[in-house]
Amino acid sequence: MKVFIIGVGLIGGSFAIDIKAAFNEAKIYGVDKNEEHLDKAISLDLIDIKSSIEELDIADVVITSIPVDVTVKILPEILDKINDECLVFDVGSTKKKLCNSVKDHPKRRNYLAAHPIAGTEFSGPQAAIANLYRGKTNIICEVEKTAFKLQELAMEIFNRLGMRIRYMDPASHDKHIAYVSHLSHISSFMLGKTVVEKEKNERDIFDMAGSGFASTVRLAKSSPEMWAPIFKHNKENVIETLEEYIANLTQFKELMEEDNFVEIYKEMEDINRIKTILKGIS
Repeated sequence: MKVFIIGVGLIGGSFAIDIKAAFNEAKIYGVDKNEEHLDKAISLDLIDIKSSIEELDIADVVITSIPVDVTVKILPEILDKINDECLVFDVGSTKKKLCNSVKDHPKRRNYLAAHPIAGTEFSGPQAAIANLYRGKTNIICEVEKTAFKLQELAMEIFNRLGMRIRYMDPASHDKHIAYVSHLSHISSFMLGKTVVEKEKNERDIFDMAGSGFASTVRLAKSSPEMWAPIFKHNKENVIETLEEYIANLTQFKELMEEDNFVEIYKEMEDINRIKTILKGIS
């Protein structure tokens, strides 16, 4: 099985590791605009061969793991170049614009819109890890538009990598993911910004930072190259979540100003039920 991975960073590199482990016959071809990434991926044994989009006609599977603004531009070109039996799937954090970009393409049947809910705050080939996807949810959109034979191939890959599958339409995916992923990243970036700006005047502030700060600001270490396009693609949903979030912050501030700590306690106590909701999620 010839697997082309376009973008050999954390996500693409982790796919490479796990597909190699799960499919003995798999040969991994790496495609990346960054030649250093390809060299690193070769040295780490993530990929077997450096390649290019021009060679996609020999691919059995193509995985695109690049920023969503780039994916939406080159996805039609990828479909133009593949053979009729090739499966193409992406791993982007937004789905509506990607699906719309190929809705009328003659090879739409070859494309599967996917979003594995997995990752870390690190980037690049050196960040790739084994079993990144095991036990993680993989959201599939518009599965009915993918050829059944290629659906079967995709599910075999996902199952061998240990993913849980959930089906959703692209619009619902983008709306829900804005709350549980995109807002989390914005919150982390803005907390980091607030503390970094304060640190200009108080040099010892990071000496006082504990595990709570570290875990909350962890996502601020994520790649802006990946996340700025995600926010742009999902702008309307992200703005809606921000409005609700800001309203909650404003309410909390007003309760503080009113010395209403009884109500603050009740709010936090109610929110504590999230421990039960998130039980078992790592």
